[in-house]
Amino acid sequence: MAVDPTGADLKRFLAEDPGGPVVMLNLLRFRPDGGRESYLEYTRRFREQSARFGAEVLYVGDGSSALVAEAGQAWDAVLLVRYPTRQAFSDMVRDPVYSQITSLRTGALVEAVLQATTPWPDPSAAD
Repeated sequence: MAVDPTGADLKRFLAEDPGGPVVMLNLLRFRPDGGRESYLEYTRRFREQSARFGAEVLYVGDGSSALVAEAGQAWDAVLLVRYPTRQAFSDMVRDPVYSQITSLRTGALVEAVLQATTPWPDPSAAD
C-alpha cells in the first residue's frame, strides 16, 4: 500500500489548487513492530522542519472506537496539518532537509491516507 505521495500526485495536487490554505488529513496505520515509535520520532522532527514552510499541526491523536466503518477501516492515528498554500506543502515535500526524515514516516506505516481538504464557506457570512 502507498504511504508517500508520488510526483504525479503532487502535480495533480497543485493543478487542483483552489488557492488559500490547505489542511492535510493524515489517516495512519502503523507497522506492528515499532511503527508508532518511529512515527513519533518523525512527528518530533516534522514539527522542527515544517515550521519553515508555515505548517501548523492542528491535531494529532490516536484512533479510538470506529462508530461507522467497515471491518478494517479503523485507523491507528489521525494527524491534521494546515499549510498556508498547496505550494508550501509541495515545497516542503521536495526540500532536501525535510527529505532526510521521510524514511521515519515511510518505515513507520503500513497504510496511510493523505488527503487535501478545503474549507467550506462560513454559513454565518451568507448575507
